[in-house]
Amino acid sequence: MKKKEIFFGILAALFLAVMLSPFASPWPDGLEKVAEDKGFLEKGEGEPLLISPVPDYVWPKLENEKVATAVAGAAGTLITFGGGIALAALIKRRG
Repeated sequence: MKKKEIFFGILAALFLAVMLSPFASPWPDGLEKVAEDKGFLEKGEGEPLLISPVPDYVWPKLENEKVATAVAGAAGTLITFGGGIALAALIKRRG
């Protein structure tokens, strides 16, 4: 794959993450909804094993919630893309 294609892939993913993440549903996902309905949601709450730098998909210290969510979406996209590139480089080196 050419570097130009990778670059445009990153740009497209960032565009989608920034433009669509503020419109994410505020309602709980399926697992959280079932846990709430069945009455065991509180059992899953407590101290997390790892502290998230972006809790609840909102960038800390940004007052506008839609902007904070868009920034968190962009950060998540870059982290995921970087991890994928690192994994591909590791596999390529071993192969």
